[in-house]
Amino acid sequence: MDLQDQLKNLFPEHVEEPVVNKAAPSEIWLQDEPILCKYEKRKGKPITILEGYTGATEDFKALAKEIKVKLSVGGSFKNEKIIIQGDYRDRIMVMLKAKGFNVKRVGG
Repeated sequence: MDLQDQLKNLFPEHVEEPVVNKAAPSEIWLQDEPILCKYEKRKGKPITILEGYTGATEDFKALAKEIKVKLSVGGSFKNEKIIIQGDYRDRIMVMLKAKGFNVKRVGG
C-alpha cells in the first residue's frame, strides 16, 4: 500500500483539483526594440540592469518577479528598470529570448 492509497483511505471524500501554474504571468507585450541588458558595479558589487521596455509597467514588474524567482536572487524595480543583484546577463538573456523578447547586451 503506497502513500496515495493511504491518503485515499483517510480522506475518501477528497477530490483532487487540477494543478494550475500560477508562476506564469499573463501575456506580456513583446516590443520591436531590444531590451538592454547592462552590467555595472555599485559599491563594489556587481548588478545586472534591464531597461528599455516600452510596455505596461505591470508587465515589466511581473517579468522582474519571474526573473528573480527563477534565478533565486534579490533585485528591485525602480525608475522603469529591473535591477538584479549579481552578474546574470547570460542567463537572463537566454530566459528573455525564450519568451520571445529581443535582447541586446550592453557593456563588457
